[in-house]
Amino acid sequence: MTAPSLRRTPSYLTWFVSDTAIGLTRALAGFALPLIALAITDDPAQAGTIGGVGAAVSAVTMMGGGVYADRHSRTRLLLLASVIGAVVAGAFLLLALADALTFAALLTVEVLLALRGGFFGMAGEALLKDIVPSEAMGRAQGANQARDAAMNLAGGPLGGVLLGVGAWLVGVALVACQAIAVATALLLRRRVPDPPRAPREKTGVFAEAREGIVWLFRRADLRGAVIVITIINLGVGASMTTVIYALQQRGFTPTDIGWLSAGIGVAMLLGAVASSAIVTRVATGILEILGIGALALSVAVVPFVEDLWAIVAILAAGSVLIPAINAGMVGYFMVAVPTEMTGRAMSAAMLGTSAVAPLSPLIAGFGLSLFGRTPTLIVAAAICLSAAVLAALTPSLRAIPAESGWAEHAARFAEQRDPRGEPRASTRP
Repeated sequence: MTAPSLRRTPSYLTWFVSDTAIGLTRALAGFALPLIALAITDDPAQAGTIGGVGAAVSAVTMMGGGVYADRHSRTRLLLLASVIGAVVAGAFLLLALADALTFAALLTVEVLLALRGGFFGMAGEALLKDIVPSEAMGRAQGANQARDAAMNLAGGPLGGVLLGVGAWLVGVALVACQAIAVATALLLRRRVPDPPRAPREKTGVFAEAREGIVWLFRRADLRGAVIVITIINLGVGASMTTVIYALQQRGFTPTDIGWLSAGIGVAMLLGAVASSAIVTRVATGILEILGIGALALSVAVVPFVEDLWAIVAILAAGSVLIPAINAGMVGYFMVAVPTEMTGRAMSAAMLGTSAVAPLSPLIAGFGLSLFGRTPTLIVAAAICLSAAVLAALTPSLRAIPAESGWAEHAARFAEQRDPRGEPRASTRP
């Protein structure tokens, strides 16, 4: 059977625009808020606190968001999230125009955006499974990776240029993005019917969230990958944040710093263009090991390099395979997870990364304040190298095949039994 064309699927295209607008909002805010705080306070620890608190709030609320995505209409939740985001963006703009962006105000904006993302962000991610059939999921994830790479390419310079003019212009961009998100969410609400859900007893948010965690960690084909990805994200996040804060303290402008993410974006865009072809030809598990190894090696070199353009080149080289890694792992996960479990399983998979995310800006902020640039970057590199070693030593990760074998491989694990002899929950796509 020929897989449907995504370009001829209006619901997918609308979802793509909506998700892009929300992602750009997140990227701009994530870039601008810590730098504004650093400019106001001249204290890396306070700048790191903003990112750390926001990540902690997202982590605490994410599992509840997964439950809501499985309980309620995902298009309705997406619309609510977009409206909330528009209100917060408007408030940020007004504060910027009034020259009232204090540390407390920036922290409040970060927390509100984190609450929005935690409680409602999972609905948009889970909605993709309601729109795209399994046989087109690999291509959809490849397109998403190309989009994310393009945003990484444009987001840093764009954020730097906007912030160079003034925080108010960042606010204008955030409001525009959220206006697009609201409009596309309204279209999806009309175009995408809510999928039928089998009647089930609602046992409470915590009990339902636990179902997602139990499902994920009973899957030997997935839990090893989740652990490795959690560790590498912690190390990379700590390294990137340390580099950005250190450059700012050395007098580099926001526009200069923006080129760091732009360089990585160029590399990821090149990798994203080839990601669809790669995931069809290379076993996903082997691809994961190679990509994480390359990324860890690049982070390990950064502590010994201080030139901005050399850092850009090193991190860009280590990032080329990231889009293919993401397309492969997310695509396999979406094929394996049942529709009624999508929100909770996805939030469970992201729980580890979200739980350690607050540590990245805290490691960077307090590490720079107490020990300086090089020791902090060495710690980040050690974390990344440990993830690379663990990936190579995890048999279940190495065994994940290329795209054509995803469904069969996932079905085998769905039919396995746990050590007590009880059948696992079915995960047939």
